[in-house]
Amino acid sequence: MKGAHLYMDYKTKKIKNQVFQKYVQKKVSSKNLERIQNCGSFLLFHADERKEKKKLVHANNCENRFCPMCAYKKSRKDAMKISVMLKYLENNCQFLFLTLTSPNVTSDNLSEEIKEYNEAFKRMTKLKPFLGAVVGYVRKLEITFNNQTNTYHPHFHVLLAVKKNYFSNNYIKRDTWLEMWQKAKRDYSITQVDVRKLELEKGVAEIAKYSSKDSDYLISQEVFDVMYKALKGRQIITYNGVFKESAKLYKKGDLDYLKDIDLTEYVYRILYQWGQGDYVQREIRELTDEEKERFNKQLIDEIDIEE
Repeated sequence: MKGAHLYMDYKTKKIKNQVFQKYVQKKVSSKNLERIQNCGSFLLFHADERKEKKKLVHANNCENRFCPMCAYKKSRKDAMKISVMLKYLENNCQFLFLTLTSPNVTSDNLSEEIKEYNEAFKRMTKLKPFLGAVVGYVRKLEITFNNQTNTYHPHFHVLLAVKKNYFSNNYIKRDTWLEMWQKAKRDYSITQVDVRKLELEKGVAEIAKYSSKDSDYLISQEVFDVMYKALKGRQIITYNGVFKESAKLYKKGDLDYLKDIDLTEYVYRILYQWGQGDYVQREIRELTDEEKERFNKQLIDEIDIEE
């Protein structure tokens, strides 16, 4: 990632983190609020000779799933994880990207609607066409907010691993996907599902990105309160079948051989500190020979994704 791009990404997220602080302050302990306030207060990068390519190597993170800084970082890690699992499985599987929706709901009904989504998806996975074709999935819950109608739109993005011969045997037509979702959701007013062969980068980004866009949930205190209540404590990403097995291997490091090596030669250590609405460079020094040997030629562990 180029230095200017990286700088603007983290600056933007830190500014949004300050809005997040205001909205969340009555929902967390004083200790956790302090961690949120200090999140991203410093960023330590390694940079190449021309200081154009930078890699974040350390930061003080609060780890709150609603924090724009931490959600952004996690999405980059998740994108790498999913990308590596796809490489691991591609010789034995084909991949589809499925989006499941239903009509928008009001704030009062959002939590119940998410519960119904989970139950409906379980019912769909037990239907004969699904069982005959799908060998695993990564399912992601996302919620968007419609400012014009003041309603919420929960939906599932699902990365499906299907049998290698899916397109010649056990193929499921779009109309059949729609019928299955209508039946599972018990809602025949649903008029569409979106299912397509996976476009790798786009599909990975859709699954990996946040459960709700900070541009949505930081609109107002009211919207934040609704999203926070609906998502707190819920599992946002679930892995099943071959993806669940692959996730275990990834965690143990058994799939590291599928990661690329970062060929950038890092020369400098640069420390930035947040202050007065911007990151200020506080320290820069050349890496020692020992540090260069230790930090260069490492495996890439995150992917840049479009928001």
